[in-house]
Amino acid sequence: MTPGDLLDPFDSLDLAAVLILTVAWFFLGFRIERTTSATPSVTVLMGAYRREWMRQFVTRTPRIYDASVLGNLRQSTSWMASTTMIALGGLFALIGNTDPLISVAEDLALTARNARTVEIKLLLTGLFLAHAFLKFLWSNRLFGYSAVIMSAVPNDPGDPLALPRAMQAAEVGIRAAVNFNRGLRATYFALASLSWLLGSWALLAATVAVVWLVWSREFASHSRAILLDPPPPARNRD
Repeated sequence: MTPGDLLDPFDSLDLAAVLILTVAWFFLGFRIERTTSATPSVTVLMGAYRREWMRQFVTRTPRIYDASVLGNLRQSTSWMASTTMIALGGLFALIGNTDPLISVAEDLALTARNARTVEIKLLLTGLFLAHAFLKFLWSNRLFGYSAVIMSAVPNDPGDPLALPRAMQAAEVGIRAAVNFNRGLRATYFALASLSWLLGSWALLAATVAVVWLVWSREFASHSRAILLDPPPPARNRD
């Protein structure tokens, strides 16, 4: 079977919808992670807060709170990785038995009426989920590296190694957060790709919806406005 045979069930609108989905995914990732923009995303803004966290970490005693925060972050990545792996298992099981989906497609008079078409459409979702799983897994590992570096920060704030090591932990933690966000975006686009089972127009509509959702949360959300708002001046209690 040639690549052309695999694409036979799809028309130009199908291919255009998949291309738009892929381009939107790459463009969002590039724009969100761009640190030189005059309008930074929530992801970039949180990177600055993570660096400030590590600056405060150097002088904080005890440091139990910081360990608790990092533990919660690792727990989130572990949960997302486990959930994505379960979703992948279910998807591969569905690819192995597409008859129920084909029956639904026939009932709804949809275009995906043969096993090969359904399997290819589900494979696109599987690629997004696999990417998300790998990103969550790597994010969890990076948070672990950050925890080790934080443990290596000297207890004495005046130690010349204290701040540089804290900044190393901050940068590794930022990379962990970036990979976690990449996994989340891949999950969103995996959900959008499922709409391809309903047709190419449904995939285009789902792509627009996901792009708007991710964009609004990164650039037009209330939380972003809070992050940009400078803190009120300290009150004089004298």
